[in-house]
Amino acid sequence: MGPESPAPSLTVRPLKGCKGVRAAGEIGLATHTIWERALEQAVRGGEAVYYLELSEVTFVDVAGAGALVAAAERLEDGRRFVVRRPPAALRRVLETLWPHLSTIEVSTS
Repeated sequence: MGPESPAPSLTVRPLKGCKGVRAAGEIGLATHTIWERALEQAVRGGEAVYYLELSEVTFVDVAGAGALVAAAERLEDGRRFVVRRPPAALRRVLETLWPHLSTIEVSTS
């Protein structure tokens, strides 16, 4: 038997220069609490635009995508999340299941 792979992890830290967070790692069963806590802080924050930098996220399960959508649906009128460089699978899930959700903007640059 080979060595066991480390447990999935997720780190979330504030972005510099704008309101938002940079996440790194995996958004899955083992890290949902961390992800949901970060999203809840974003919802309570009150900023018109809140950035979620996900270029260092390697995996997002459907429940993680659902948590993002649920948080976006709780945003007050005129507020939105800008999701920067998400994993391709998250982008596809959002486009397929929630194509008209105006409170999430996906930016690939």
